Amino acid sequence: MLLRAEGLALEDNYNIKLMINIRYYLVLILSVATIAVKGQVRDVNKGNEAADMFNDPTTRDINAISAAEAGWWKQSATGQKQRVEKWKKATFGMFVHWGVYSQYGNVWKGKKGGGYAEHLMRVMHIPRQEYLDSAARFNPEKFNAEEWVTLAKNAGMKYFIITAKHHDGFAMYPSQYASAYAIKSTALKADPLAELARACRRHGLLFGFYYSHAFDWEHPDAPGNDWDYTNPGGDKLLGGANWFDNHPEWLPKAKRYVDEKAIPQITELIHKYHPDLLWFDTPHKLPLSENLRILKAIRATDPSIVVNGRLARTGDKNYGDYLNTADRPEEFYPVSAGAYWEAIPTTNDSYGYSSTDKNYKPTAHFIQLLAKATAMGGNILMNIGPKGDGRIDSPDVAILQGIAAWMAKNKESVINVDPSPLPRQQWGVITKRGSILYLHIFNKPKGEKLTVGGLTMGVKSISLLSSKRRIKNYISDAVGLHIPLDQIADDLADEVIVVQLKQDTVAPDNNELVFVDPNIAQNRLLSFYARQYGDPMKFGDGKRDRYYVSGWKNSEQYLGWDINVLEPARFDVSIRYVKDVENAGGEMILKIGGKEINFLIDPSSPTSGRGNSILLGQIDLPKGKQAVELHAKNIVGTETVKFLELILRHDKK
Repeated sequence: MLLRAEGLALEDNYNIKLMINIRYYLVLILSVATIAVKGQVRDVNKGNEAADMFNDPTTRDINAISAAEAGWWKQSATGQKQRVEKWKKATFGMFVHWGVYSQYGNVWKGKKGGGYAEHLMRVMHIPRQEYLDSAARFNPEKFNAEEWVTLAKNAGMKYFIITAKHHDGFAMYPSQYASAYAIKSTALKADPLAELARACRRHGLLFGFYYSHAFDWEHPDAPGNDWDYTNPGGDKLLGGANWFDNHPEWLPKAKRYVDEKAIPQITELIHKYHPDLLWFDTPHKLPLSENLRILKAIRATDPSIVVNGRLARTGDKNYGDYLNTADRPEEFYPVSAGAYWEAIPTTNDSYGYSSTDKNYKPTAHFIQLLAKATAMGGNILMNIGPKGDGRIDSPDVAILQGIAAWMAKNKESVINVDPSPLPRQQWGVITKRGSILYLHIFNKPKGEKLTVGGLTMGVKSISLLSSKRRIKNYISDAVGLHIPLDQIADDLADEVIVVQLKQDTVAPDNNELVFVDPNIAQNRLLSFYARQYGDPMKFGDGKRDRYYVSGWKNSEQYLGWDINVLEPARFDVSIRYVKDVENAGGEMILKIGGKEINFLIDPSSPTSGRGNSILLGQIDLPKGKQAVELHAKNIVGTETVKFLELILRHDKK
């Protein structure tokens, strides 16, 4: 059977799971979304943030690495586990992007900005002096630190990070190193960061700052502003993306900015507010040698501060305390056991307040994202963008209050928990604390039972976390644990079942198995979860329709899944992929159920960054363990398309 794909674009908003390929992505990347905005036709992200947010070290950087690893960094690494554990246990944090830009809501003089609202100055090329003049109108009369922190605390958040200085270069506190680009130039004469720090400590939250160290549109010597100055690092890409390598004679100017503003302000923040955490961004705008110099200054000032993964890193080594995902992730790919990592979703598609962005995700999205991250050993730092008057936007309040309502009954299942070694389940994810398993039910099956595949250990008791009601008549066998569905409540976001084991031992025969249940609406075999054969492929960044594999260039490469079908059934089989390069595609073979399905992805079909789908037909799958393989028979172009997932649907009438 040969099927042809004509690039049918789907708009399905799947819940996505981001995984980490250690060989290629030990350091997670930041990717900025291209958000199409009416009236803003140029590419708002050109020269802004690179696909790979790390430095490719030159001789200069290698010398800096050698000095660090033989001295100060080697010493600081010995205390990494102790300092990072407090952040790891906190699990869930609030990220706040708030500044002068917030008063405009991504609209400048009646024209909509493009991309993130906090990038308004760059996107609209607002002159430095005009932006400073506009700061005088920033008057957040309704700012209330107690309200902000209480909302975070009630939502189960244990840490809080606020922008002390974003890319606009404006210090949101009284800084002696900021000329007029500081809070003193606004109508707000109080210190909002001091008020937030005090509120966090009253309520027991860790407190920290976002600081843009490498991108500063105010300072005449800093990378980024190429409309007021002839500086590299901006949209014009003066000197190229690696300007410091192409034009080393420009580097003394950037070093002057680091010496006069970046390091002084960072150490000033440490001395004034004693933060627990510091969060950095866009390290590729400066050479690694400068990023390491900034990190050295932090460690010398306070070695106990936790530093995120976007300050100093190469393609294969991170000098911060933990890794970061891309912006706005919806899928997570697994890191090595015990690795520290953090995802940074935002409530809509912007980090700063945007009056034009109404794409708010539902509360359930963030509850499930938190459960998925903690089930894989990660933290979530969830962003909101307050308005210029100091109020948190009502959709953000509703999301936070919805999370708070769920947390009131289910917090113990996601805060300071461990990943479960059990196989992936189609109905949701599993977290663990000692001998307790928490089953997070996102997709309740039809039929009579929920099966926890691979859970064959002795069970002491089962109950619903929200009501504490005991569940009876469950059965264990060689396949797993079977729980009666008529005793499971219906929480559309995440119903949590508590399984108390007889002992703290969970050792499945094969935790790479993917269980396929015909009673689940759709069974997803993501390419992130596939076993790769041949030359390694790379993974996408996990945003919507970017949870794919790429670099599939020859027929020796293929993907494979080990599945365990719980009941024999006939399934509709479809494949999802992204074709974002012209003249890519070719003939493919799906081996499943003892059969081969041949299909063609037409190289001449339209290109798009959105997911495409092909219905391959139906297949009868027997009960039990079996292999599924996806092969490339003939590749057109330099590589085939980027595969997202294989979907199996059983229409049980």
